[in-house]
Amino acid sequence: MDDDELITRMAGGDDRALRELFSRHAPILAARLRAVLPPCDVEDVLQETFLAAWKGASSYRQEAKAGGWLWGIARRQAALLFRRRGPATAPLAPGAAGLPGPVMPDDPAETAVAQARLAAAVSTLSPAEHEVWRLRYVEDRPLAEVAELTGVPEGTVKSRAHRARRLLRSALGGTAPGGGLR
Repeated sequence: MDDDELITRMAGGDDRALRELFSRHAPILAARLRAVLPPCDVEDVLQETFLAAWKGASSYRQEAKAGGWLWGIARRQAALLFRRRGPATAPLAPGAAGLPGPVMPDDPAETAVAQARLAAAVSTLSPAEHEVWRLRYVEDRPLAEVAELTGVPEGTVKSRAHRARRLLRSALGGTAPGGGLR
């Protein structure tokens, strides 16, 4: 059974479909969430993600990819968690916003310096690279959507995204944990 059929069955109240969708997608979602959340929050956000997916299954468009749909829900759930806690208690994970190393929001000077470094690095990108970087990594849009919005083939989007990451990495003086900028 494919993901679209599972989501359709889930919209009809089939909890086995929810369990199957969870077993297929929870590991990758958890890995992606670990890149931006403290470990203690990953499980909570994951549970909230699948609860929201259960409640919103009827709004799923089958022309979308189930993994991308679930990741969008997970991002919103993580954002809700941060909003509930407020900015003072929301730690930035190492590599957050594409910066190498940890940046702690409890030190406003450190955060300001990191943001200034990122802004200076982003200003070195060409307009086309900047647009791809913004859509792909700031707005976290899927590759196909970025290609559609920019009017260029997916391969060109990949090339521009790779070049943007390489230029930012160079401008920031290193790599983020995990081998690259996010």
